[in-house]
Amino acid sequence: MVGILNAIHAQLAGIAEVGVMIVSTTLVTLVMLLIWQTNLFLALCFPLVFGSVELIYMSAVLSKIKEGGWLPLVFASCFLSVMYIWNYGSVLKYQSEVREKISTDFMLELGSTLGTVRVPGIGLLYNELVYGIPSILGQYLLSLPAIHSTIVFVCIKYVPVPVVPQEERFLFRRVCPKDYHMFRCVARYGYKDVRKEDHHAFEQLLVESLEKFLRREAQDLALEGNLNELDMDSVSVTSKDSGAPAGDGTEDLRIPLMHDQRSGEPGTSTSEEASSALPSSVMSSEEDPSLEYELAALKEAKDSGFTYLLAHGDVRAKKNSFFLKKLVINYFYSFLRRNCRGGAATMRVPHMNILQVGMTYMV
Repeated sequence: MVGILNAIHAQLAGIAEVGVMIVSTTLVTLVMLLIWQTNLFLALCFPLVFGSVELIYMSAVLSKIKEGGWLPLVFASCFLSVMYIWNYGSVLKYQSEVREKISTDFMLELGSTLGTVRVPGIGLLYNELVYGIPSILGQYLLSLPAIHSTIVFVCIKYVPVPVVPQEERFLFRRVCPKDYHMFRCVARYGYKDVRKEDHHAFEQLLVESLEKFLRREAQDLALEGNLNELDMDSVSVTSKDSGAPAGDGTEDLRIPLMHDQRSGEPGTSTSEEASSALPSSVMSSEEDPSLEYELAALKEAKDSGFTYLLAHGDVRAKKNSFFLKKLVINYFYSFLRRNCRGGAATMRVPHMNILQVGMTYMV
């Protein structure tokens, strides 16, 4: 028995090593042609020389398939099939979500109440969309008699960096007008980040990041509005002085406001002029009534608690699909989804805070 296992291990190692050599030769050839832009004759000589040696090794390994080398090939084929089916079904599910997302016009027709009752609380709706409103929200609106006052669409993405700092974990974006209290949140994790934080810490960090986003948004809007007012004032002043004989009149459009008063002062800069010309309301965002109202509503929703809104999705192939696609999606992919760890297990969320609704994705 030990001898058989050693023979299988040797066959597996030989196939793997020769396979890596062939893949490396193919990739280097592509690099020579596309990146280095080597002469075509020289680029083809490389795989001919090294590939011929590798094919000899491969033929020697393949000659042992009948003696037990077929077993690792069967295992490799099974694992490859499982990974391909999972990736194929996941891509079709994501495309279905993108295709069936809710339009902003429909949300505007529903109004800020979303056609239902808004109760205090924060609803974290998990989905895979970076842009748009997921269709699972429509299922919640149809299934539940009420919806939370603040809704955050959470999308978890892994970025190609080792670790993402806590202060850069979340990226927020507003969805619909302010009175809807709906936000898009992209939670970024590095490939070395381990999602073992307690759900209380996750919620606290999310709320703090959302408050920072609201304050920064209010400051940007106030700054933009005051800069527009300054531009309008400069245009009006220029139009009043356009009757004066000063060249062709186009130079005044390029002169900033109050340039004549500040041109003689040494040590002044454009940024200082702009900051001194802005009112104090831009510097202190807490005086904005709309911002204060949003922060108060967010605090009330936080005190009412968090609810994790998850989709219990069922992926089914369309009726007009091919038989092979129906077999793969309806049976094999569904089996893998039923036996993999769900979102509740990976997010370390208490079951009392989870609310699931069923949805069928036709792919």
